[in-house]
Amino acid sequence: MKIQAVPTGTITALLLIFCGILNAAEPAGQNYFNVRSFGAVGDGKNLDSPAINRAIDAAAASGGGTVFIPAGTYLSGSIHLTNNINLFLDAGSVIFGEMWNSEAYDPTEPYTLGAYQDGGHSFFHNSLIWGEGLTNVSITGHGMINGGGLTRWQGKLDEKIGFNRKPPFPKEPGGPVQAANKAIALKLCRNVLIRDVTIFHGGWFAILVTGCDNLTIDNVTIDTNRDGMDIDCCRNTMVSNCRVNSPNDDGICPKSTYALGEPRITENLTIVNCQVSGFEEGTLTDGTLKPAKNGTGRIKFGTESSGGFRNCTVANCTFRSCHGLALEEVDGGILENITINNLTMMDMRNYAIYLTTG
Repeated sequence: MKIQAVPTGTITALLLIFCGILNAAEPAGQNYFNVRSFGAVGDGKNLDSPAINRAIDAAAASGGGTVFIPAGTYLSGSIHLTNNINLFLDAGSVIFGEMWNSEAYDPTEPYTLGAYQDGGHSFFHNSLIWGEGLTNVSITGHGMINGGGLTRWQGKLDEKIGFNRKPPFPKEPGGPVQAANKAIALKLCRNVLIRDVTIFHGGWFAILVTGCDNLTIDNVTIDTNRDGMDIDCCRNTMVSNCRVNSPNDDGICPKSTYALGEPRITENLTIVNCQVSGFEEGTLTDGTLKPAKNGTGRIKFGTESSGGFRNCTVANCTFRSCHGLALEEVDGGILENITINNLTMMDMRNYAIYLTTG
């Protein structure tokens, strides 16, 4: 075998090319905004949401781009998404929610529509990550959103705004009301992508999307203490390849509330290749899969259903240690063209299939 020496200049050139390939893994340029460059520390002690919001504002000012969150733990209050933004959580990064009553969260917005649904569906700004009226927004990457101090108890909010009293209800809260209770909340947005992230301990809702069009939720893992994802009054939605563990409430829950001030149908929805379960919180992500006492889990249409559901498909989904599939139309809306096929259910806690109208 003949061994031929490689000239030094060639080796240098090859090393430069190789280093260029490695550096390409971390995008650069005017449309790439590292939150560390805007003052984020990532030590889990300093409040980093102001720095994250500065990075988002800078991206928005340049017409959009990727807001990059490198490895670290970022203590956060409300993070405000804007148009044409990709909030990218790198592997090893954690956005960790401040306590629910912290002033780091945005005040609850005014609400004047009455108590047609619980307070969780009526407010969005009191969330860890939120956006309203946006186009082209995404949350991606292999990092984690940990709700931390988010509350799952409705009383903390309902009692402040008067939903637990007899009518007439207050037209708006009397002053700022945080009661932060959602990990991700999006309202009236278009072209939305949530992909690859893990959400732990998401509060009342790990993901709440209301009135959104062209929505994709793919390869997301949710291990939470109440609802996994609520898809409310949305059109043209794909939920695929997700694992949702929600022992104390519903896993994947299409709804059609009156939160937008009108009965709007949830339609053209596909839920495919997903797993829902009712294991103890935290035991999906750590792999121990301990059955919980309640084990609700499940895919449920409703209960809030003022507009109803049309052209919806659930296929190739697995239910583990939880309740079964529920179709609940109780608020005067429709159930039209609903296709269910190829479900697998194991260790069911209650009914396999539940249908109700009222």
